[in-house]
Amino acid sequence: MERNYIQYTKEMKKDYTVFIPNMLPIHFSLIARVMNNYGIRAQVLKTSGPHIGETGLRYVHNDTCYPAILVIGQFIDAIQSGKYDPHKVALILFQTGGGCRASNYISLLRKALVRAGYEYVPVISFSLAGIEKHPGFNLSLGMLHRMLYAVTYGDLLMTAVNQTKPYEVHRGEAERKAEEWTERLTAEMAEKRISYRRIKRNYRAIIDDFATIERRERETVKVGVVGEIFVKYSPLGNNNLEDFLVSEGAEVVVPGLLDFCMYSVYNGIVDQKFYGRAPVKAFFSRFAYRFLLKKQRDVIDIMKEEGTFRPYTPFDHTVSLADGYISHGVKMGEGWLLTAEMLELAESGALSIVCTQPFGCLPNHICGKGMMKPVKEANPAINIIAIDYDTGASVVNQQNRIKLMLTAAKRPEPGEQTAEPAEREAAEFS
Repeated sequence: MERNYIQYTKEMKKDYTVFIPNMLPIHFSLIARVMNNYGIRAQVLKTSGPHIGETGLRYVHNDTCYPAILVIGQFIDAIQSGKYDPHKVALILFQTGGGCRASNYISLLRKALVRAGYEYVPVISFSLAGIEKHPGFNLSLGMLHRMLYAVTYGDLLMTAVNQTKPYEVHRGEAERKAEEWTERLTAEMAEKRISYRRIKRNYRAIIDDFATIERRERETVKVGVVGEIFVKYSPLGNNNLEDFLVSEGAEVVVPGLLDFCMYSVYNGIVDQKFYGRAPVKAFFSRFAYRFLLKKQRDVIDIMKEEGTFRPYTPFDHTVSLADGYISHGVKMGEGWLLTAEMLELAESGALSIVCTQPFGCLPNHICGKGMMKPVKEANPAINIIAIDYDTGASVVNQQNRIKLMLTAAKRPEPGEQTAEPAEREAAEFS
C-alpha cells in the first residue's frame, strides 16, 4: 500500500523538534518530558492571541472546526516565527480515531502545510487506533505507562489549583506551587525507573503542600466546565475561561483528562454489546478500564485521607449517571460523557455549568446543548448555559452570558428561581 504522507523517521529523532499544541499546560508539559525520555525532542507551544486564529484561517476554510483552526494556526505560526529551521521540525496531533471531525485534522493540517509551503514537514498521528505508522514514533507500553502518570499528576495539580485559587490569601500562590511541582515532576520523569510507591508519595506530598496555602473563607459559586475536549481545557480555545470565572468570584470545577481516557477505553467495551466487536478486543478494553479505575481510586483515597480537597467522582459512578438520559452507544466526539459530566458536576455541588462547544460541532450540539432541556427538567436546580466558540464569536458576548448565569446563581431567591430566568436573559445576548 502506497504511503501518501511524510513519515517521522528514526533519523529525525536526532535533531528534529516535535511541536505539541497546548491543550492542557501542566499535563502536556509532563507528557512532553516522557517523549523526551524516549528520544523525541518534544516542545509544547504556548503562543496565544488573535493572530493564532488569523493564521489558521489563512490556510484552512472558515467552516472548519474551531479547534482545528487554532491548532493548525499555532503550528504554522511557530514554523513561520523564524525561531526554528522549518526543515527540522515535526508536528504531532493527539487523536482518538472516532467519528468526529477531529479525525480529519491530520489531512487538514497537511493540506494547510502545502498551502503555506511546508509540505515537507512530517505530521505524527498520536493514536492508539494505529491510524498511521511512523518509524521514529512508537507507542510502547513503557511510554504509555509514564504518560498515564503524567495525566494523573496533571489532573491532581489542576484540581488542587482550582479548589485553592478563589480562596488564597496571597494571590498567585496556587499557580506558583503548580509550576514548582510541574518542574519537579518533569525532572522525575527523566529517571530510568518510575516507582508507583513513589508516585503515590508524590500524590500525598502535592495535596499536603497545597493544603498549607493560607485561605480566606468566602462564598463562591461553583461553576463546572464541560464540552468539546479542546475548548473545555485550552485557554487558547476558550478565551481564558477559567481565569475569567475566577475573576468573577467563582470556583472552577473541571473534570480530569483521565476521565476522557477512561471514556475512550469504556467505549471499547460498549462496542461489543452494541456493534459486535471482537470479544478479544473487548477483553483488553475491560482490563485497561479496570486498571485505570484502580489508578483513579488510589488518588481519590489519598485525597479523602487528607481531607482538604473534594476528591474526584469515581468514573464508574459517572458512567451510571448517563442511565435514563442517553445511551452509552452515543459516542461520537465526547458523546454520552458530556451529558454524564453535567450530571456529575451538579451532584458534586457545581450547579452552574458552562457547556463549551465549537460552533457547528454536531456531537456536542446533540450531547451537550441538545441534552440541556431533559437534564434541567429532571434537575431544576441545575443552571446550564451553552457557549459557542469560533473565530467570529464575540468575547464580550460570551462573557456577558456567563455573567448573567453567575448573577442568577447568586440570587437569594428559593431554588426554583434558577436556570430558566438565566437562560432567557442570556438568550438576549446570543
